[in-house]
Amino acid sequence: MSCKKGSRSSPEKTIAVLPGDGIGPEVIRAALAVLNVIAELFQQRFQTTEALIGGAALEATGVPLPEETLQACQRADAILLGAVGGPQWDALPLQQRPETGLLQLRKKLELYANLRPIRPLPGLQDVCPLKEEVIRDVDLVIVRELTGGIYYGPRWTSTEDGFEAALDAEFYTACQVERIARLAFSLARARKKKVTSVDKANVLASSQLWRRTVERTWKYFPDVSLAHMYVDNCALQLVRNPRQFDIILTSNLFGDILSDAAASLEGSLGMLPSLCRGNRAILVEPVHGAAPDLAGKDQASPLGAIRCIGIMLREAFGLREEAALLEEAIASTLHRGYRTVDIASTQSVVVGTAKMAELICQEIRRHQKKRCTR
Repeated sequence: MSCKKGSRSSPEKTIAVLPGDGIGPEVIRAALAVLNVIAELFQQRFQTTEALIGGAALEATGVPLPEETLQACQRADAILLGAVGGPQWDALPLQQRPETGLLQLRKKLELYANLRPIRPLPGLQDVCPLKEEVIRDVDLVIVRELTGGIYYGPRWTSTEDGFEAALDAEFYTACQVERIARLAFSLARARKKKVTSVDKANVLASSQLWRRTVERTWKYFPDVSLAHMYVDNCALQLVRNPRQFDIILTSNLFGDILSDAAASLEGSLGMLPSLCRGNRAILVEPVHGAAPDLAGKDQASPLGAIRCIGIMLREAFGLREEAALLEEAIASTLHRGYRTVDIASTQSVVVGTAKMAELICQEIRRHQKKRCTR
């Protein structure tokens, strides 16, 4: 435990910061304020380099992922992303839209896995749309394959005789499926040793390949149980009986949809952090998107981005004590009744983006002081 300045020494850690669009810059600013307090209290050294992505990059450079941004990410120990997108770019061709910058970044850094932990925070039962007995003790992780599937498969559009047509093809190789399955089974070993693989193998050839490959990979993990579930049933079970899940393993498209649906278990999409990882790079991002209607209003929840800092501290840098302190501070801030508008109730004190970050910083200092006086 670090209670004296200079009591710990560690190498400098580099973070590429990509604020992005919409509410991205606001929530990232809040998250960095929290990171700075952690750095001060534990004498950690973080060097941040800000770079453009998405719509902000389009406006400044004409492309959604500038080479300078890619290089900054390749040099960094971790990447902190805000959000990309906005209605002002919706009319652009797909390859020029802000979201393409994020897809390119994932591909170039080989960020093949997206991990979305779902563990409802105590004290938020009153804002969750589901009954308290449904969400009690929920602790699951959605493991989503991130560099294959329909987002990267063959596509075309055409117009013939006045009729428009378009195609987006789901494409996976067995190697891609095996890679993400091995990760899911490995994660399960450190948890409740249960994987639920989600597909649509009754109608899709790509899902049949997925299921066969997951079954083959499972043979190397005999201590882990495996169940298969169709994606439509999984969506139902997530809101009906989420405690049955430990690790949910699924494809890019299905994982995108299911992880946002799982936000109902936490009470708000603004609460959720996520981790993207590959063979070396680690990227953390809140899952709420750019939310342009809230941009500049100091109303967006920074909790997803701040919880991303906790994941970064633990997973990218191995700083478990720092991450635990941050999580305690978030929980106690909410317990004291402070809420952003998306999770507000009749009993809560509604605060803005910046104020929520300030309150969490105060709680970090208070909790660390208590630890050091024990």
